[in-house]
Amino acid sequence: MAVRKIFWEDPYQTKLTTTVTGVFGNVVTLKETIAYAFSGGQQSDNGTINGYKIVKAQKSGKEILYTIEEGHNLKPGDIVEVKIDWDKRYKIMKFHFAAELVLELVNQHFDRPEKIGANITSEKSRIDFIWPNNISGMFPVLEQKLEEIILADRDIVSAFSDVAEESRYWKIDGFGQVACGGTHIKKTGELGKWK
Repeated sequence: MAVRKIFWEDPYQTKLTTTVTGVFGNVVTLKETIAYAFSGGQQSDNGTINGYKIVKAQKSGKEILYTIEEGHNLKPGDIVEVKIDWDKRYKIMKFHFAAELVLELVNQHFDRPEKIGANITSEKSRIDFIWPNNISGMFPVLEQKLEEIILADRDIVSAFSDVAEESRYWKIDGFGQVACGGTHIKKTGELGKWK
């Protein structure tokens, strides 16, 4: 079964009323959700399901399994309210998209080095790639181009490239299109100043 992932449709939504589809001890599944589960290096959201803290959010195929605090009395069919920590989500969205822009700028200006990892949290973002030289040589170009695209306050489109497979991308017209299933901001200007 696939949970409807509202965080792709509206990553700015912080509350959702939905239905419990399964309960397996402290693991709960939902009909639809706004709480992102760790994927592609992007940290999971913090949140609650009917006031019970989400301890862990884990993807399983197209489903998301939410481990919640002990002591709940939830059962399939229950109507519940899901809430996420908006401050954390918005920080992750900005750190995530800043990293995505830097990676695309590296690809455009430095011979598309191989990406080998990523770590996106609410405190920092990191993209790992193989590069044979000192990366500080890249900084002047990356900082200038990043500042230009942020100041231009460009629209960011996030959409499916394949609905059945839940493959997604983000796109900025005239700049680039990148495969990515994370949560994205709507405009580059939301990023503000970055170093």
